[in-house]
Amino acid sequence: MSVKLPKVAVLLAAYNGTRWIEEQMASILGQSEVDVTVYISVDPSSDGTEVWCSTLAASESNVVLLPSAGKFGGASRNFFRLIRDVEIDHFEYVAFADQDDIWYADKLLRAVSGIEQQKADAYSSNVIAFWPNGRKRLLDKAQAQVEWDYLFEAAGPGCTYVMNKRLFSAIKASVLSNWDVLQLVSLHDWFFYAYARSHGFKWFIDAVPSMAYRQHEHNQVGANTGFKSILSRYKTINNGWWFGQVKLIAHLVGVDSAPFVVSWFSLSRWQLLKLSFNAWRCRRRTRDKILFLLICLITIFVGRKEVALFQ
Repeated sequence: MSVKLPKVAVLLAAYNGTRWIEEQMASILGQSEVDVTVYISVDPSSDGTEVWCSTLAASESNVVLLPSAGKFGGASRNFFRLIRDVEIDHFEYVAFADQDDIWYADKLLRAVSGIEQQKADAYSSNVIAFWPNGRKRLLDKAQAQVEWDYLFEAAGPGCTYVMNKRLFSAIKASVLSNWDVLQLVSLHDWFFYAYARSHGFKWFIDAVPSMAYRQHEHNQVGANTGFKSILSRYKTINNGWWFGQVKLIAHLVGVDSAPFVVSWFSLSRWQLLKLSFNAWRCRRRTRDKILFLLICLITIFVGRKEVALFQ
């Protein structure tokens, strides 16, 4: 008697990825005890990524290369395109993939099991970051979720995200109805987590790493490790980008009129002071709560550039 395997659609956004995408795809197609179909959308590339993906799709029945849709200019817009154009009627779960990581063989099975056992709608996990020089480091994102963390951080790397059909369908409806404004969202994984949490969906963050998370010079975000990484992230706050994204996501998920959000939404010095003392409600990890408080206080005294909600 044949065993019915969970059907998972994997959405993969690619751009100039020939250096690593073969290893990534092998790890996806080698997933154990799940029925996987991979949908690839390629941002026009100069290294032959389209040709490589087209050749793979011609030889593998469970790999689909979407037609060219023009230039996206970033992973988020590419993922939003995948959500818009891929139909998931015949799938139970949807996962997201970058082009340069290595998935452990049980990544999707563990995600599906976690969703079922936790009675959750979405799954993400810790990862093991690795560098060309052989360095490795656990990236721990599995701290307890707090009331408003979703407005200020993602649930971890988006390449670990797996959702059930109910949540994905809701996110797709939001993507379609907010298409133009969503093009201003820089980090799709942040938006997905915020949408889920703000609409009452349950999210499970697994402490067990599910993949090797490759670090290289072209990472759009990458691992948050070391002083240089902290400095880089502070610059995004000082130049207005981070607070601009916080406000944009709050608007898109419909919580911009919540009393807590209204209390700091205009980001005056007094409001930033009040927000700093709510750090425990805004970030999961203790270190990040302290940094959140300090950054709010520094911003009060140093100032920041103003960024319009819709640029």
